[in-house]
This record gives sequence, structure tokens and C-alpha cells, in this order.
Amino acid sequence: MFDTERLRQTVLDAWTASPARFREDANAEEDFALGGYRDRLVVELAQNAADAALRAGVPGRLRLTLRDGVLYAANVGAPLDAAGVESLCTLRASAKKDDIGAAGRFGVGFAAVVSVTDTPAIMSRATGGVRWSRAETAELVAARPELAEELARRDGHVPLLRLPFPVEDLEVPEGFDTVVRLPLRDEAAEQAVRRMLDEASPALPIALPALERIEIEVDGRCRTITAEGWRVVTASGEFTPEQVAELFADRPTEERARPYWEVRWAVREGGGTGDVPRVLHAPTPSDEPIDLPALLIATFPMTTDRRHVAPGPLTDFLAREAAKAYVRLLRELPKTPALLDLVPSLIGKGELDAAIRHEIIRMLPDTPLLPVLSGEGGAVAPEPVPGREAKAVPGPAAFLEKIAGIVPGLLPADWPSRHPALTTLGVRRIDLADAVDMLSGDAVRDKDPAWWRSLYEVLPADDLEAIAAIPVPLADGRLVRGPRGTLVLSEGPERLDPALLAPLGLRIVHPDAVHPLLLRLGAAEATPRTVLDDPLTRTAVAESLDSPDPEPVAQAVLTLVEAAGLTAGEAPWLADLALRSADGERYAAGDLLLADGALAKMIDPEVRFGVAAPDLVERYGPRVLTAAGVLDGFAVVHDHDVVLDPAECDHGLDGEEEWLEAIYELLPESDVPAVAPEFMAVRDLEYIADWTAALTLLARPPLRRALQPLRVLAGGETVDVPSYTAWWLSRHPVLAGRRPTELRLASGDPLLFGLYGEAPAVIDEEALKLIGVRSSLGELLASYGGPDELLERLADPEAEVDRAQLRALWIALAGVDPQRVTPPDAVRAIRKGSVVVADVSDGPVVVEAPDLLPLVEDRPLILAPFDLAESLAEVLDLPIAGEVVTGEVTSTGVERPVPAEVRSLLPDAPATYVEHERLLVDGRPVPWRYYEGTVHASGVDGLARGLAWAAGQWGDRLAVAALLRDPARVPILLAEADLDPVTSL
Repeated sequence: MFDTERLRQTVLDAWTASPARFREDANAEEDFALGGYRDRLVVELAQNAADAALRAGVPGRLRLTLRDGVLYAANVGAPLDAAGVESLCTLRASAKKDDIGAAGRFGVGFAAVVSVTDTPAIMSRATGGVRWSRAETAELVAARPELAEELARRDGHVPLLRLPFPVEDLEVPEGFDTVVRLPLRDEAAEQAVRRMLDEASPALPIALPALERIEIEVDGRCRTITAEGWRVVTASGEFTPEQVAELFADRPTEERARPYWEVRWAVREGGGTGDVPRVLHAPTPSDEPIDLPALLIATFPMTTDRRHVAPGPLTDFLAREAAKAYVRLLRELPKTPALLDLVPSLIGKGELDAAIRHEIIRMLPDTPLLPVLSGEGGAVAPEPVPGREAKAVPGPAAFLEKIAGIVPGLLPADWPSRHPALTTLGVRRIDLADAVDMLSGDAVRDKDPAWWRSLYEVLPADDLEAIAAIPVPLADGRLVRGPRGTLVLSEGPERLDPALLAPLGLRIVHPDAVHPLLLRLGAAEATPRTVLDDPLTRTAVAESLDSPDPEPVAQAVLTLVEAAGLTAGEAPWLADLALRSADGERYAAGDLLLADGALAKMIDPEVRFGVAAPDLVERYGPRVLTAAGVLDGFAVVHDHDVVLDPAECDHGLDGEEEWLEAIYELLPESDVPAVAPEFMAVRDLEYIADWTAALTLLARPPLRRALQPLRVLAGGETVDVPSYTAWWLSRHPVLAGRRPTELRLASGDPLLFGLYGEAPAVIDEEALKLIGVRSSLGELLASYGGPDELLERLADPEAEVDRAQLRALWIALAGVDPQRVTPPDAVRAIRKGSVVVADVSDGPVVVEAPDLLPLVEDRPLILAPFDLAESLAEVLDLPIAGEVVTGEVTSTGVERPVPAEVRSLLPDAPATYVEHERLLVDGRPVPWRYYEGTVHASGVDGLARGLAWAAGQWGDRLAVAALLRDPARVPILLAEADLDPVTSL
């Protein structure tokens, strides 16, 4: 039993001697119980149980039982002794200050019971126990007059834990050494205890390793808490005197008396901390956030409320040690991808959290934590490597295992390559494309084609762009970058002979490396056509003429042409293939003729063409040779989606660039070049001598298609323009020594007679029209350069044109856009009543009014309906008559009324006119002039013309003259007018 009487008297005497001491003790207990320790009852009871087990050297065990409003805490270990009772009754004076490893150090933890009870008690089986009572303490204090005033000031509130009393009604449960009984003050206290019991977690046995087991029983329901399933790493040490002096300079004296430190990290076997709050335990839980995915228990110095870390050199030292211990924890954990979730990010939740994180992150890149593949086959290296030496590559396991022997330091496939922790660890992320780039040089030099095929089998194929540069072994021993441009020989009877193809320098994939993926990545199946389309084949053909021995290339290409079934003109570039001629010389295929071919019979004998060697004709036949460019009949260029731009449209055709310029004159303006969806043209027209035979062939299918207009997409429109073949023929003397554009159809427009010769009927009229033979005036004027051509024809003195024909031609030309016409140097005109060819320097004019004719009668006159005069003058770039004469009336006359009879025929005639005895205009005698709105005339005929012109009825001028001569004939003239057809009204 304990001497509780002595302890009570000692404290009461001290309070009586110094009422201020009474107030300090009451305030201090209240601060701890209602402040820093208000919610730590369970933690403090567990801490006391752990310390008791530690002193006794036995495994700690604590049972917490809430029953009928009372909380019991039973534990095993060292019993309560006199020093312990004194410590419990003396705030801030722990009896365990010298116990290494003890959790209680400051003598205030038991004060947590004050927050829930007014009558706590503790009993040990071997030594007895004590109890406390707020009511009994208040009664004893009230009996001391010296304390009455202070007690009244505190409304009767007294410290609970300073005055112990003997306890007799408390029994220790079987199997335990000590029990604490806490009758709970009220419902609020009971709810608070229930919450604390519910929140009790494995953090308690982890933070208090001496306490192996905690049993919690609430209302008959039990649960047990242990540290099982947690991985714990502990680091500890003692401070040297020098460290104590340096690190504890700002710490209390009793902390200096315990010169040792400890740091403990714990993580669940499955990772993380589960439901355990991530706060610092020092060793009891604090409010200091530690957001790392592990539980930290460490002897950090705390503020007096035990809620936060006290800053200072000791805290800085322990933060560094905590970081080292955390890194050691990571090293000791299994090397699985779950390890990445324990790697901290840079941002922390508080100063301490950030400081620990910063130190951990600094150490991680050089810490060997990561497993890597040791070589091909998937084996993992026996020792982990630091992050700086590791590489993360996305892809399936089979792929990574395949390249592990080439790309050192590869993480296994189940380690996520995009996990943010890899950056913190210093791991180099390599995307798939870069990994593929690393498969080169000496590392793969000894890999045989079968190895490459096995690599293609496991290569990730969901991103073809990333693996586009994968190396490919060729049949000739080379290793090239990327399948694009390579050829894969197919299996079966159509398989091409690699030996035959060898002279072409093709990039043929080694048969042992062939895999379907290569085709997806751009390799082409080696069919006769794909081999012919290969750029290397084209290069071999283009360079064959300069080759010392072109025969192997010729054999390979001709065999491919035969197998591909090519037709003449389908591959025009084959015309550069070097072939032997009959005289043993070497020619380009396009410069060779078939001896019995149609073209050989039409060709100009002065043009140097070779004749294909007979053995080539016998071996491959005319079809293959003509498909390769040898000339039999006409060679045809056949192309699709041709951009009609000189820089891109070059088929080696005679005058092709000029043709492009000509057709662009017919196309709408656009910022982008025009495109021909289908292009067809006949080659070698410039070498023909027998045009009768040639045109006969060209007018027949299939060559006739080359004469048809070319359909062009330009400026958002579809336009038909002359084809190249038709354009070329139109510009050359292919019809009896004359150009087609110099001739007309026999059945053509009569207006063209005399201007164009009649075309010979060597081919049908439709074909003649296609090559430029003229058929009608309208088509001529609508064609490119047609107006200029007509003016040129009219200016030819040899052309025969009558006056009526000429007037019709001027009428047609007046409707042409002046921008399409080049002003002529000479024109066909009327002079002194005759049709003549006049030079522009002779001053021809376009007459726009009949009263000006006498003033310009000495000039060549362009005569057309007066309402077309100005348009025609603009087309011809010639003046009208009114621009070359003044037309001023220079004589004097007398104003006369217009006879009333005239108004019946000319309702819009003016009321008066001016009669001149001798009318002079610009000093020259004329019969009439309509000048400044007035009709001037001398004589009946002049007056009739002037009045008809002024009234806008020029066609009635003769009728008006007859009326003026014989007014009595007015009824007859009016009757005749009534008989005019409706269309004349």
C-alpha cells in the first residue's frame, strides 16, 4: 500500500503555504487535460502499458474495456510503485526519465484522464493502488482558509490528480498486472471515449514496440490490434556530448538527460498506411502532417502541447535521419512496381514533411532500388541498380526481354514506364521510337535474320510511326533502317528469282526475316509491278546507258515487264532502258524501232533511230519490247492526277511547256496549279514523215482518245482544253503540207470560205476538227488565239472576201472580249467602194454615224452596224470617225418646220430642221448632218436621212424621201407600213 496520506498532506501544505502554487497546479492540469492531451486518453494508456512491459521485460499487452459507462485499461508489466504514484501526482516530473526506450518522458500523459472522469483509479496486483476524487479534493481544499479565496475565484474547481486516496474496491483482471478504472463523467465523455477507441489503429503497437497486443472490448464486441502485416525499419543512436551541446541548446533540461534518438518507419505489406492517419508520432500522434505513404514514429522535439514539432537543430538532424531511414525502408522492400507508390513527390504538406521529402528525393537517384533485365531472355539482374542507371521503355514483356541484351538497364515490363516516380528516381524514359533507334551498330551486328524476325514477332505494333525505323536485314547482307522501300519476296510459283533481280540493287528483305509487320510498315510485296515501281529499279534503268554492262539490268527489267503484263506507254520511264540494236550498238529503248513496226514505216529517214536486235524480239516478243519503250506504233504517255505545272508536268514531250502556257490562257485564274485527272498523249510526233498514214492511225481507237479535249480541274471549275496531241498537230504541217489551223472543213461555215483552204479528207471531219481544222466562225472565235487568227487571215491580200462576208465577220468580231485580241497591223476595209487590205498607218476608221461618211470617205472604212461601232473599234484598237473629224457645221441655213406628213411616218422626228442652200461641214459640202441635236440638210434626200436618223428610224430613210417628194402618196406609204410583219413593230 502507498502512503497516500503523506502525499496529500505534502501537497496541501504546499498549497496552503502558497495559494499561487495551487492556482498554477490547477491551471497546468487543466491546460494539459483540456488542451494538448484532450483526445489522447487511449494513446496515453497504451504508452503507460508499453513502458510497464518494457521495465518488466515482458511482451506488452493492453486490454481496453468500455462497460456500463466505465473504461478499464488492464496491462501486463511492472506494477505501480511509489515513484510512479508520486509521478502521477506531480505534474511534469516523470518517474521514467531515465528509462531508455520509455515512451513517457514528461510526467503529464496520465493527465489525459481528467478530460473524461472525476474519479480515476489505478491498481497493481503486487503493490496496490491509488485513486483520485475531484469532490474529495475540493472538500479538503475548502477546509483550508488560506485557499478559500482562490477556490472561490475558481468556482470550486480543483486539480484532480494532485491528492491521492487509497483504493480498496478495484480488482486486477486475471492475466494482467495493473488496471486503470475511469468512471466516465457524462454522456459526452463516453462518446469521446468511444470515438477514441474506434480510432485506435496499428499505429499504437508500431509506435510502441514494447506493446505487442491491444485488445478493445466495447459493449461485448472485441477486436485486437497488432503490428502484424506491417514492415518496419528502425534507426537509432546516442548523441555524443558534442552533439548534445549543439543540438539540445534550445531544449529543456530533462530532454538533455535522455541523449538518444530513434526513427521508425512502417508501411503495410500491401503498401501505404491504410486508414492510419499520416501524421508524425513522437511517439504519440501529433498534428504534424507527414503525407509520405508510410507511418513515421520518431523522437522529434515537440512543443509543450505535444501537437507540433519544435523547430531547431535537433529537428533538422532528425529530419535527415528520417530521410535516410525511409530510403533504407525502400531498399528493404520487395522490388515490385508497388515500390513506386512509396516514392515521394516534391510537394509536402508542411515544413517537416517538405524537409524530409527534399532529403529523400536528393538521395533516391543514387540508391540501388530498381530491378533491371540482365539480358535477352527476361532474367532479372541479381542486384538492383540506382535510378540513374535504369531505363523505362513502354512495351510488352516479350519485347523488352528481347532487347534487354542491347539496351542495358531496362526495367521489367510490369514496371509502368509513365509512373511519375521514375522521374524522381532519375530513371531515363525512352519512348518506343528511341528504343528502336538504339537497335543499331555493334550491338546488333551479330544478329542473324531469324533473330530479327523473332523481334518483329514481339514488336509493339499499335504505333506504327514509332517503330517505322526498325532495322531490316537484306538478302545481300546489308542492314537498313526501316522497312519502307524494301521488298518482300512472296512465296509460291510467282516468287521472283533473287539472282535475276540482283543487278537492280533492290533492297530485298532476307527470306529468314520476312514477317507480316514489315508490310504494314511500308515494305512492298515483290510483285513484278512493285519491283518495277521501286525507285532503285528506275535508277538502274536511268543509269543503264552509262553502265559498263547493261545486259543484266535489261534482262531483269524485260522479264519484269513481261510478268507484269505492261502495255506500251504505261511506264514511259522505261524508254531510258539500254537495249542492243541490230547493229550491236547500245540505244535507249525509246530510240529503238521494231523493224516491221508501223512507226518504222512512217518515220523520217533522216532521224537516227536504231532497230531492236532480232534476238531480243525473238526472246521477249514485240509486246514486251514496246511496253519497255521500243517503238512499234506510236508510244503513248498515260498518266493520272497530273499537276499542270512546268516544274512537275514533264513527260519529255516535244513543246510540252508551250502547250501548258497555251492551255492556261483558257483556264480560270487560281492560286493553285490546275490538275488533269487523266492525261494521255502521243509521243514522237516530231519524227513522222508520212502524215497520211500517221493521221489514219491517230484517228482510230485507242489513239483517238489522245485527240479528245483534256478535262482539267482549275479554280474550282471543270474545263475542257485541247489535248497535247491535238495542240501539237494543229501547229504543224500535217495536212498536205499545211497546218490544220490554215484549213477548213469542206462542209464548214461559208463565212470562212476564201479565208481558209479546204482540208483534204484524209480522216473524218470530227477528227479534223479535233486537230484544229476550222469548221465555223463561232468555234474559231471561241478558241485560244482564234480572233487573232481571223484578223491575220483577213489581212492576207491573197484571201478572197466579199463585202457582205466582211460585214458579217466584223459583226462577229465586235462581240469578242478586247483582252483576247492583239491589235492588228493591217485590216480588211472598204475604200472607195472596194474591199481592200489597209495598213493601220493608212488611217482606217470605224464609222459610227452615216452623216460622217462624206467626211472620211478618203480613208479605209470599217463598216458594220452603227450600234456595234464602238465595240468593234475597241477590239481593233482603231478610232471611230467622230474621233478623227470635227464634224462642225460651218454654213448658215434657215430653220424650217418639219412637214406634218412626215410625223405620220416618223412620230419621234424633231419639229424643225435647218435648211441650207449648200451645207458645209468642216468646210466640205455634205447632204446632211445631225449636229448638236439639230438636223441640217440641203435637198430632199439629205433631209429624209437626217430626219430618219434623228427619229431613230434609219431604216425608213427612203420612205421619208419618197414622202417628201410626193406628199399625196402618204396614205399609200402608211398602208404599206401597216402591212409590215409583227416582228418589225
